Amino acid sequence: MDFYGWRPYVSVAERRRKAAKAMAKLKKKGHPVSPVVVEGRTIVKTFWGKAWCENLEQYSDFANRLPRGRTYVRNGSVIDLQIAPGEIKALVSGSEIYEVAVKVAPVAKARWQSICKDCAGAIDSLIELLQGRFSKGVMERVCRQKSGLFPSPHEIQLSCSCPDWAGMCKHVAAVLYGIGARLDHQPELLFRLHNVDEKELIAGAGKALPQAKRAPAAGKVLGGEDLAALFGLEMAQGTGADAAKPKRAKARVGKKVPAVRVGRARSALRAVGASAGNSRIDNRDGHDTR
Repeated sequence: MDFYGWRPYVSVAERRRKAAKAMAKLKKKGHPVSPVVVEGRTIVKTFWGKAWCENLEQYSDFANRLPRGRTYVRNGSVIDLQIAPGEIKALVSGSEIYEVAVKVAPVAKARWQSICKDCAGAIDSLIELLQGRFSKGVMERVCRQKSGLFPSPHEIQLSCSCPDWAGMCKHVAAVLYGIGARLDHQPELLFRLHNVDEKELIAGAGKALPQAKRAPAAGKVLGGEDLAALFGLEMAQGTGADAAKPKRAKARVGKKVPAVRVGRARSALRAVGASAGNSRIDNRDGHDTR
């Protein structure tokens, strides 16, 4: 430590060596180490990661401090990041291994219910939600400052074990960007952080759909003949022995009478013949032989 109380500069290579050594010790103790890995220069790439970082950068309280952490998170200095309800704990490799804690105030119940109500019916599925594939209106509602899902400066408490007196040192800034990078791959952690259920955002998706009050018209219901013609199948009209009987190709004589009406036709014709006395009915096939 120099005259002004600052620790000597430590190169990136040395920080990485210390980080690897610290992670090895943690793993040996059974701690589930979860480092933040950023590929390339772009820290965040998806909707949720970008939304988290953009929200932080829009507040003047953070704007002049956050850039110091970009280099740290890019070079792998955030060696462990754990997100739990209301709190993020992290280890950052600097001159030493520093402990960082970020506490986030829970979303008020009324605020969460308002978000769910405004988004009801506009998010079709959980996959669509987590991938950030929804309408611009929903995006603006979720990201709205002070009343959306992302915390404002007064809802965040920051602490670091480093000697920097600033409320947001470069180690804390690196962790905040690291949260955005983590949300790129695990957006559901944002809801865990606020201790809310993301499924509630899509619970009202079907409420806006009209309910069917009447049965469909008879002309829109497919009967057996329609299904047979649609699928090219011969559908049996009965069961057991009746279903196994082959159909006659054609009637023996005269005009063909539908099988379902033969019995009724015979009875009617007998009645007519009995009353008139001048007609004769062939009981075998139902035809007038007068």
